[in-house]
Amino acid sequence: MRLRHADGSTVHLGYCTNVHPAEDLAGVLAQLDAYALPVREHLGADLLGLGLWLAAPVAAELAADPALTRRLRAELTARGLEVVTLNGFPYAAFQAPVVKGDVYHPDWTTSDRLAYTLHLARILADLLPDDAARGSISTLPLAWRDPWDPRRADAARRRLDQLADGLATVERETGRTVRVGFEPEPGCVVESTGQAGGLLAGVDVERLGICLDLAHLACAWEEPAAALDRLRAAGLPVVKVQVSAAVEAADPQAARGALHRWVEPRFLHQTRSAGCAGGVDPADPAYAADDLDEALERRLPGAWRVHYHVPLHAPPEEPLTSTVPVLRAALAELFAGPAAGCDHLDVETYTWGVLPVQRRPRTDAELAGGIAAELAFARDELVAVGLTPAAVPAGSGVRR
Repeated sequence: MRLRHADGSTVHLGYCTNVHPAEDLAGVLAQLDAYALPVREHLGADLLGLGLWLAAPVAAELAADPALTRRLRAELTARGLEVVTLNGFPYAAFQAPVVKGDVYHPDWTTSDRLAYTLHLARILADLLPDDAARGSISTLPLAWRDPWDPRRADAARRRLDQLADGLATVERETGRTVRVGFEPEPGCVVESTGQAGGLLAGVDVERLGICLDLAHLACAWEEPAAALDRLRAAGLPVVKVQVSAAVEAADPQAARGALHRWVEPRFLHQTRSAGCAGGVDPADPAYAADDLDEALERRLPGAWRVHYHVPLHAPPEEPLTSTVPVLRAALAELFAGPAAGCDHLDVETYTWGVLPVQRRPRTDAELAGGIAAELAFARDELVAVGLTPAAVPAGSGVRR
């Protein structure tokens, strides 16, 4: 979906397809009919944006064969779908039975991560709608925090310089600009916006910046206004926003029974207590656990926020809540001013398949309906801060 900011810029809103388990082109194409098209129809939208996730093997295949990318673009256009952003965080097997820490490998110290991201940039340059200002790719915030040392930091910085050079080559050869946003996440080398300002200082900010995941922001107990001020002070642009919400427990000891129902084996659910809001290291073990079951065992003090993406329109059962208030505050900071703070937004609830059983969709149709409800929620929140729905451009090839 497209919206218009008062400054005249187009703001793209879509949903991230890393919720679907596809590892090859056939699987990616099958998703379009099973999920994306029904989501668009649920919304009554002429045009729906997708934040495609392409696993490393299919990305390499598409990057090596432009004819395949043209086919993918044609299949998208025929269904009223468009792509301005890719999710380059998971490398492969993101919906495997157990993912946990594997999602952080390979990291930005490796040539594999660099090659994968440049494959995505080449593909995205060919998928971008003709009238799109630019493309974006989200990626992991360098690496998991351990091990990390000066040697690994130097290796990562060399990769980032090579990334910027590679993105410049893509732009020179295709005429399309693609930017990469590093996504602060609990437990990683870059967990907070404050850490981003230090660890990403000196990067090429014309091509590199931040992907701001609003659930991660909440879990770091960052106030959106202060976080965005820190990024502006560091000169780091917000390349992309993941419109997401986390689980919150005001009194986790009283909510232990409810929290136990959210423990599951696939993904890490890093948990941070309100003590992280005091300017301490956000990974301080006094206030932080790397998974929800660990937090429950250790009985972290104070209120908790849990890195568990919950459907935006459907908060957890009481006494749990979600961090939607942080989401609202962040959108207001980004879009209520005279200039749009970002132009690419993805709803990224990749956890539908591991929600507590009573909340889990039972069919493809139920999943599509849930995704559509989240997108409608996000659209309405953006309209509430002043954006307006934009018409589908003439000549877009979209079926009406």
